[in-house]
Amino acid sequence: MHVWTAGLWKALNDWLPLINLLFAAAIIFLERRNVGVTWAWLMVLLLLPVAGFLLYIFLGQNLARQKVYRIRPRIEQTVREEMREQAQSLQRNTFAYNDPAVRDHRRLIYMNLMNGFSPLTQNNEVTLYTDGVEKFEALIQEIAGARLHIHLLYYKIGSDETGGRLVAALTAKAKEGVQVKLLYDDIGSLGVKRSMFDELRAAGGEVFPFFPAKIPYLNFRLNYRNHRKIAVIDGRSGFIGGFNIGNEYLGLDRSIGYWRDTHLKLQGDAVHRLQIQFLLDWGIASNQDSMVEKGMFPETQGNAKTAVQIVASGPHSARQQIKNGFIKFIFEAQRRIYIQTPYFIPDDSLLNALKIAALSGIDVRIMIPRKSDHRFVQWASFAYLGELLRAGANCYLYDNGFLHAKTMVVDGQAASVGTANMDRRSLELNFEINAFLFDADVASRLEHIFERDILHCQLLTLEHYDNRPALKRAAESVARLLSPIL
Repeated sequence: MHVWTAGLWKALNDWLPLINLLFAAAIIFLERRNVGVTWAWLMVLLLLPVAGFLLYIFLGQNLARQKVYRIRPRIEQTVREEMREQAQSLQRNTFAYNDPAVRDHRRLIYMNLMNGFSPLTQNNEVTLYTDGVEKFEALIQEIAGARLHIHLLYYKIGSDETGGRLVAALTAKAKEGVQVKLLYDDIGSLGVKRSMFDELRAAGGEVFPFFPAKIPYLNFRLNYRNHRKIAVIDGRSGFIGGFNIGNEYLGLDRSIGYWRDTHLKLQGDAVHRLQIQFLLDWGIASNQDSMVEKGMFPETQGNAKTAVQIVASGPHSARQQIKNGFIKFIFEAQRRIYIQTPYFIPDDSLLNALKIAALSGIDVRIMIPRKSDHRFVQWASFAYLGELLRAGANCYLYDNGFLHAKTMVVDGQAASVGTANMDRRSLELNFEINAFLFDADVASRLEHIFERDILHCQLLTLEHYDNRPALKRAAESVARLLSPIL
């Protein structure tokens, strides 16, 4: 046995350089990745011959080369016709804006429409949540009132009291004959036991993990996570934002403390776009044909007036729709940009856009948590903040628990709220979804929330940044080098 083992290790040592060379060639010549990603992978393969080889197998797939979504022809035709009509009216400048101020963002709206299958809807009512208990209770209340269907997708569902309460509420509705479909990410909900959903399934509900491992403990798609949080009830109410399902999101985890996040409840035609995205993701996870049934897209009534675009992005697309929306937002700013994100690891295009804005006299403010839940990611975030400080931006470190909000507010006139962090993982590797909101009242409320949060922040000055310990600087430099694949 000892001789056989020695022979195996000798063969691995002999062949690994060639295998690494082949993978390097694939990265450079076949995958045609972003240059930063290419260099990061080459460094990993060079420095970690065995581990790097395994990491590339599990984390290095290029999902953009695969056909992930299969859209039913009727749905695709309907969406494309709606897009074509709206695009033509935007281009001809004949589009009827309910709020004339929305016209100022017509180029961003057009880009989101053409690149993200994201029609502009103008009849939405928006409710803001910044507290986990309040948001969760609102979701439970909507579920209790459901009559036709409940469609939920969450990155993480905890095996705790909060997760159990959600499943119990869904089970009760399934027993009433309400259609219940529940999706969760297989990696994000790593600790969840599938037996937790047995009673829900027995009642007629359907539950599926997204991108599960086909072979136990070997998930070759673990790098591509469905980070979306979508809830659609009867096609009339929808939730989108940063809160997952679990005790920690209600501030019940003492090691984390208060969980500060931002979430939206939408009522109006924007819910239809959430519904479409859920059905697309459901088709992937369940391997079922996503049927459009009666009541999924009800006509909207009322006098709500907020203009909303729902923009989704993911590793299946090379367009990076949400990132492009962020950059266009930044370039539209005239006075101020307020950003909240738990992780700040921008690529060069996003970082340069923010630096140019700050250098142009725009009031750029970025807020991140002082203590992150991922040490390596926090090191990478700090590696980028120095450039913004030198460009004149203001950086705040939130210190009242954990800041998990993903918001951008521009000039107090428009905003983005959703699931995408301002990091490369969210903008390039994860499946994400954001709401772009064109309403001064909603944007103003989000600004006030930002200014209220500043009271719980430490201002990161350039002097403090430059005096951080040498060991921390070294860790940040290494983290920045690997940031394209974090």
